[in-house]
Amino acid sequence: MSSPHPAEKRLLAINNYFYRRGGAEAVFFDHMAMFSQLGWDVVPFAMQHENNAPSPWSGYFVSEIEYGRQTGPLRKLAQAASVIYSVEAQRNLGRLIEQARPAIAHAHNVYHHLSPAIFSTLKSAGIPVVMTAHDLKLACPSYKMLRAGQVCEDCKGGRIHNVLRHRCVKDSVALSGLVLVETMVHRALGLYRDKLDRVVVPSRFYLEKLVEWGWPREKLVYIPNFVDVQGFRTDWDEADYFVFAGRLAPEKGLATLIEATALAGQRLVLAGSGPEEAALRELVARTDADVTFAGHLSGHELHRLIGRAKALVLPSEWYENAPISVLEAYALGRPVLGAAIGGIPEMVREGETGMLSAAGDVQGLAGKLAALAALSGAERRRMGFAGRDWIAREFSAAAYQERTLALYSALCG
Repeated sequence: MSSPHPAEKRLLAINNYFYRRGGAEAVFFDHMAMFSQLGWDVVPFAMQHENNAPSPWSGYFVSEIEYGRQTGPLRKLAQAASVIYSVEAQRNLGRLIEQARPAIAHAHNVYHHLSPAIFSTLKSAGIPVVMTAHDLKLACPSYKMLRAGQVCEDCKGGRIHNVLRHRCVKDSVALSGLVLVETMVHRALGLYRDKLDRVVVPSRFYLEKLVEWGWPREKLVYIPNFVDVQGFRTDWDEADYFVFAGRLAPEKGLATLIEATALAGQRLVLAGSGPEEAALRELVARTDADVTFAGHLSGHELHRLIGRAKALVLPSEWYENAPISVLEAYALGRPVLGAAIGGIPEMVREGETGMLSAAGDVQGLAGKLAALAALSGAERRRMGFAGRDWIAREFSAAAYQERTLALYSALCG
């Protein structure tokens, strides 16, 4: 199994899931592909799952934990222990390091499945460890700084008991209690704070938010996400609709968007699936909004839907990080109408590549939809191409590669 590559060009790439499941996985797989193309030996470490991509290293992956399945009390107890501190992940990773010692390890999402126990194993082995913060878990125990549909920072200053007091995790005392214990253990052992050498942060907003919550600035490195614009067509004929692409979840602000769409008299296509779908369909019926539910789309179908839209709308009502969907819309030559919250304002140049609207403001969003719709097709196209030119420079694969290699080089000495 050991690779012929010298250890100084071996990357250990770590993530809970080894298939394209969401934004974090997209970054994880694109990162691995980039370093493979650079001639690095990329060794993955993840959880076993029926949807996983094939890998010669899958024998080292940890046993699957999939929440929501019916299991007995003993199994639940074992799972709870693994969520907090996975001894199996440590053991398997130790074997993997013996077989293929990496120059550096780069982790993405590890909590609840692999667990940050693996950072102790890596630190003991003297391997530099980097983690990309795809969400706010390093500060907020329930990782979204969101409660009952509102931004919440009650756990700031170490007041993490609030995760249980507010039942932040699925409104469940048991799950919120488990996450409280998990956070207490991880902080007591310094599994993030002391074992990580650097945290890569894709938005300046997240970097400043983590500093605000007590993270040392020198441990944080701003490296924005990337897309390769060459892989995206721009020869679309514009059609008469706005589009949202993503998970149909409460924090995405879709009820606000549907009401704004009805008020502005615009057409909307929602591409995605999720727990809010039934409630959103009811709202569409009540408001008589012109909304089409396209279901989950990917690849060419999704590109075509976004490429023909007047604009991509991202009406989030939580601290969004650095959505890849914004970069992809620009790459397709389309403008973006985003909520002025989290990392979104960093990715939209008002009046130049799109527009911004206050999060949760139906009237304000309706006004911006109407304003974008009132522009000529040529003006919207000009906005989209200004976005494409911008990301081709600032959010390119080349820029990401250069920044990441500089980080690895600094840590590997």
